[in-house]
Amino acid sequence: MEKLMPVAHVLGRVILGLIFVGAGLSKIMGDHGATMQYMQQMGVPGFLFWPAALFELLAGLAVLVGFKTRIAGLLLAGFCGLTAVLFHANFTDPMQMGMFLKNFAMMGGYLMLMVAGAGGYSVDSRKISAD
Repeated sequence: MEKLMPVAHVLGRVILGLIFVGAGLSKIMGDHGATMQYMQQMGVPGFLFWPAALFELLAGLAVLVGFKTRIAGLLLAGFCGLTAVLFHANFTDPMQMGMFLKNFAMMGGYLMLMVAGAGGYSVDSRKISAD
């Protein structure tokens, strides 16, 4: 099991990063107006669309390559919790309840990444070995 840990660590980090790289790209390349309208319906100003989309993309890339991983993990954990509460707290709708729980599960993964760091095969580990 010990030999699998470095591979599992990098695989988990890449998967967690891809979630937000995909979400950020989808927002940037998708229907901005519809997303902004949905945000406004949920009480979030539409002008936050671009900062949120860029944050998702850049933080996802940071996790993916393992750059400033602990900070990115903390920020993405907060983002997951915040978006769960703002957009998915309608517990009478089973789909929204599932999305809420998915966001909280991802928040847990990002908190674990914050604690564990990037591990091997990452920009963070190269910086440490270069010092």
